[in-house]
Amino acid sequence: MGDLAGKSVLVTGGTGSFGKLFVRTALEETAARRVIVFSRDELKQFEMQQLHPGEGRLRFFIGDVRDPARLARAFDGVDVVVHAAALKQIPAAEYNPIEAVRTNIYGAENVINAAIDQGVERVIALSTDKSSSPVNLYGATKLVSDKLFVAGNAYAASKPTRTAVVRYGNVVGSRGSVIPFFRKLAPTGRIPITDARMTRFWITLPHAVRLVFQCLDRMRGGEIFVPKLPSMKIADLARAIAPEAEFSIVGIRPGEKLHEEMISVSAARHSRDLGDHYLIEPEMEWWTQREDRGKELPEGFRYSSDENSWWLTAEDLRKMVEDL
Repeated sequence: MGDLAGKSVLVTGGTGSFGKLFVRTALEETAARRVIVFSRDELKQFEMQQLHPGEGRLRFFIGDVRDPARLARAFDGVDVVVHAAALKQIPAAEYNPIEAVRTNIYGAENVINAAIDQGVERVIALSTDKSSSPVNLYGATKLVSDKLFVAGNAYAASKPTRTAVVRYGNVVGSRGSVIPFFRKLAPTGRIPITDARMTRFWITLPHAVRLVFQCLDRMRGGEIFVPKLPSMKIADLARAIAPEAEFSIVGIRPGEKLHEEMISVSAARHSRDLGDHYLIEPEMEWWTQREDRGKELPEGFRYSSDENSWWLTAEDLRKMVEDL
């Protein structure tokens, strides 16, 4: 993470679960010159400021990724941008589709344009497993966002800006996720399960943050980085959190998949195995192949949560939750 030494780093959505830990890690473990939080909520910024008293490198910028002029102002003098701002709740996106489009798609476009115009060197955008073969509005907007950040390198042309994407699964214990929900219901003795067969990829917040730091070092522009993650059935997750509770099957909600996917069969044809992660390469004429390309993926390969070779045990999950 020494690559950020002397750099000015900005995080959109910096008051969210990911942003707060990324900022703390950047302040504690890098020699970044400035770390800037860009977000809409003044109260969350105030509360976050109290966690870092006397930290002279930390800045706060109120703004919205929907506002190109505000982004241009915020990106002035910035070297590295981590784009974590998004509308993420699937049901909310289904019922407010235009709002999701404005933030997740137009917001991505605004971030790319501002980064190119202001000469930002590197931009990493956070993505989701729901962007691969999407079935809901949130996943569809993030797929478009991924495509924009890959193509952003062509728009940058001779400019120094390079953009890339990190795609990962459900974050253990993040705000609004299923684990805090199950823990809250555990004392009642009843847990609702959408479908006993449902599986998901899981990643801890510290792992997600470390992954983004690593990809900032590894990126050349145009890549979609996909970490290798464990899977777990939602029913097994519920049993691990509330072993004494009764489970009721309530059915899959609108916009949900039975299993998630991070690399489709089609994308696998231009993806590589680099050991601890996969790399989806751009299918663009400007892409020059990396020297560290790893191995080709086998014909018909698909990286999905139900066909995964790595599964969490109940004990693994309990330790993850305890470590939060």
